[in-house]
Amino acid sequence: MTVTILVDADACPVKDEVYKVAFRYDAAVKVVANAYMRVPDHASIERVIVSDGFDAADDWIAERADPHAIVITADIPLADRCLKAGATVLAPNGKPFTEDMIGGALAARAIMADLRGGGDQVGGPPPFRKEDRSRFLQALDREVVRLRK
Repeated sequence: MTVTILVDADACPVKDEVYKVAFRYDAAVKVVANAYMRVPDHASIERVIVSDGFDAADDWIAERADPHAIVITADIPLADRCLKAGATVLAPNGKPFTEDMIGGALAARAIMADLRGGGDQVGGPPPFRKEDRSRFLQALDREVVRLRK
């Protein structure tokens, strides 16, 4: 089974880990961004540059998400769209987005947006740590193996 890894690349801190797993399993990778981004010179890695229009990268990824795809993103609305298309979705910290939790994540995102819009000072996500990188690598490896079966 051919696995494709779709990377929402603009702010993705785990691109090197994606390449490592992709090389190990000969998985195709599409690195999607709205500006030029350096990627390894390898047949399985494709740089996809989309317009700088609002959600252009998200739209490109969501249109190609399917049950044979693993989407790497921290974007909750994009994760929701990709889950609805049957894709596996992982956050850069290695935590999976699932059908069971995506509704709550969307609601929490909306509440935080309302608080920020009202002038409240709310913290962002915790700093990215070495443990997050390790968890991501293990999760991506596990999902590639699962989808290849």
